[in-house]
Amino acid sequence: MNRGSGGSAAHRPYVGLRAFRADDAYRFFGRARAAHDLAAHWQANRLTILHGPSGAGKTSLLQAGVLPLLDPETTDTLPVGRVSYGSAFPVVDGAIYPAAALPPQHNPHVFALLTAWAPNESPARLAGLTLEGYLRSRPARQDPYGDPMPVLLAIDQAEELFDGFTHRQVYREWFLDQLKRALEADRNLRLLMCVRDDHLASIMPYGRKLAANDHRRLRLDAFDPDEAREAITGPVRGTGRVYDRSAVDRLLSDLAADSPPGDRRAEPVRLQAACSMVWRSLPPGVRTITEAHVGDIAATDKQVTTYCELMVREVAAAHLDGDTGRLLSWLARTFVTQLVTRRRVRVRENVTVGMDNAIVEALVRRDILLRDAEWCELSHDRLIQPILQAAGPVDLSASGSDPDDLLGSAELALRDRDLEQAKTRARAAFDRVRGDRRLEAEIHTFLGNIAHQEQEYASSIDHYLRAAELFESLSAFDAVGRLLVGMGWLRLAQGRSDLAVEELNIAQGRYSHDLSIKTAFAWALWHDGAPALARDTVTDVLEQDGDAHDALQARGEFLASMGESEAAFADLERAGPLQWPSTKAAHALAAARLAEAPEPASAIREEIREALEDAPDSGPVWLYSAWINLVQAEHDPADETIREHARRALKARSPALPRHLRDEARRLAASGDR
Repeated sequence: MNRGSGGSAAHRPYVGLRAFRADDAYRFFGRARAAHDLAAHWQANRLTILHGPSGAGKTSLLQAGVLPLLDPETTDTLPVGRVSYGSAFPVVDGAIYPAAALPPQHNPHVFALLTAWAPNESPARLAGLTLEGYLRSRPARQDPYGDPMPVLLAIDQAEELFDGFTHRQVYREWFLDQLKRALEADRNLRLLMCVRDDHLASIMPYGRKLAANDHRRLRLDAFDPDEAREAITGPVRGTGRVYDRSAVDRLLSDLAADSPPGDRRAEPVRLQAACSMVWRSLPPGVRTITEAHVGDIAATDKQVTTYCELMVREVAAAHLDGDTGRLLSWLARTFVTQLVTRRRVRVRENVTVGMDNAIVEALVRRDILLRDAEWCELSHDRLIQPILQAAGPVDLSASGSDPDDLLGSAELALRDRDLEQAKTRARAAFDRVRGDRRLEAEIHTFLGNIAHQEQEYASSIDHYLRAAELFESLSAFDAVGRLLVGMGWLRLAQGRSDLAVEELNIAQGRYSHDLSIKTAFAWALWHDGAPALARDTVTDVLEQDGDAHDALQARGEFLASMGESEAAFADLERAGPLQWPSTKAAHALAAARLAEAPEPASAIREEIREALEDAPDSGPVWLYSAWINLVQAEHDPADETIREHARRALKARSPALPRHLRDEARRLAASGDR
C-alpha cells in the first residue's frame, strides 16, 4: 500500500489500534446510547460490571464516551485505575524503589490503584494506605444543592486480577476485601469494573460480596450497522472529506462478513484499523472517499495484522535500516508474556529493553505501543498474535544481552517469584553495565531488594550503600534518601537499633527535607529504648506535615506502648483504617485500656487476633496481646495466656521487642511462677 496524505497524526480522524482517551471524545462516534446507559448505571448502582469481548471497545467507551458525560458539579470522579501487578517494585523518577523502605504490608494491586488516583503522592505513603484509608482522607464534596456527591471509581481491565499465577491469589483476595470494606464504609461510593468476557465468570462471584444486591451487569457488543456507520463517517466531519455511500457500504459489508446471519456486526478494533489504513492511503487532494479508495482493505479479518505490519515496517525503515525482523522479534520478546498476554515494561531514560527510546516513541505514535507515564505495553490484545506470527519462532522466556534488557527480564522473573533467575540476570546485567552509573545504581538497588526478600540483610545493606553512593554522585538525592531509609529498616531487622540510630541520624542531618528519614529515625529511637524521644521526633514530623500517615501511625503506636491510651487511640483512629499488624495491635491495646471502652471486647479480640495472624513473629504484637489479656482478665498476671504471650514476645524476631519493653515482657512471663 502506498502511503498517501493521511499520515499526519495531527489530522488523523481515527485512533488506529489504541484505545480512545478522554481527549479523543471529539472523534468518538457510534456509542452514544451505550455511553449514556453506562454513565447512568455507574452513578445509580454501588457496583456496575461492564463486560464484552476483546476488541469491543470497553476502555474507549469509558474514556471517550462516559467520562465526558459526567458533570463535575454533581459527581466526584477519580482517575480511571488499573490493578496490573506491574513491576516487582514501585518505580519513582525512573529508579527502582528500595523494597526495605516500603511498609511490610505492601499489596501491589492496591498500590497500582492508589498510584492512579494519586500520582503525585509519595510511594512510601501510598504503600502504607488501605483503599478505605485513602478515600476517607479525601475531602467530601457537595453538589450545588448541598447534597453529598457520589464518588465514582473505575477499574479498567479488571481481568488483570486473574492472571493465572497462583502465588498472587492472596493479593487478589486482600485487594477485593479492601474494596468491600471501602464500599461498606462510604455509601456514596460507586464502583465500575470493566472486564473481558473470558474473565466474567471469575469476577461475578465477587459482585454480591462487594455490593450485596446493588450491582448491575452491562454487556458491550460489537457495533451494529447503524453504530458502525456512525463510527466510520462521524470522525471525518470537518476534515474537508466525506465518504460516498458506496464506500461506507463496502466497509460495512466487509467488516461484518464473518457475523452470523441476522446479527451483522463490526468489531470496533477492526473498524479503526481499516479506516486508519484507508485514510493513510488517500492521495493528496481527495475530497470524496469512494469505494475504489476502500478497495479490499476490509475484505478479510486481517486488518489488524496488515496495519501492524505496515506500521512496524515504517518504523524499521526509519530507525533500523529496514530490519523489520529485528523489530518484530523485540516486540514479541519484550511485550508478550509466556502466557501469551500483554506485558507492561518500564520505559527507561534512553534505552528500553535494548531498544532506543526514539523507536519506542515512533511505535507509540503509530498506535502499536501505548505509553502511560513510565510504563509501556502493546496498545491492544489483538496485536499479540499478529506480532508473534510475523516474528516467527521466539523464545518468550529468553532475555537479550544488553544490560538494560537483562535488568528488565530480571524484574519480570522476580515479579513471578523466580528469585534465582532474577539474581542471575541482574548479575549478568551488572557484568555488562560498562560505566552507566545510573543503571549500575539501579542494579544494586534491585539486588538489594532480592537480598531483602531472602532476609540476607547484610547483603541488602551492602547493595543499597553502593547504590546510594552512585546516586549521590549523580545528584539524585531523593533516591539516596529512600535508600538510607531502607538501610535503617534493615539495621532494625538485624537487631542493630544502635546502628540504625547512628546512620539515620546522619542521614536526616544531610537530607533534612526528607521527612520519611525522620520517621524512620523515630522508629530506630523507639527500638533502641528511647520512646519519649521517638514520640517527640515523630511529632515534629507531624507539625511539618499533618497528613503524614506513616508518622501518625508511628506516634499512635509509641503512645500506646507508653500507656498514653487516649492520645494513642485518637492518633490511630485518625490514621485508620489500619493495615500494619503492629498498629492494629496498638489500636486494640489503647481501646482496651481506656476506662470507657470505645469498642466492644469482641471487636478488640478480633483486631488483636488479625494482628497475630498477620505477624506471628512480631515481639511488639505479642506483648500488646499480653497486655490486652491482662486488662480483660481483670489484671490477673497469673493468667497463663498472659504469660505465654509474653514469652512469645521475648522469643520473636521479626521484629524483636524494643529494649525498653523487654523488662516488662520478662515480668509478665514470670508472673505467677513460684
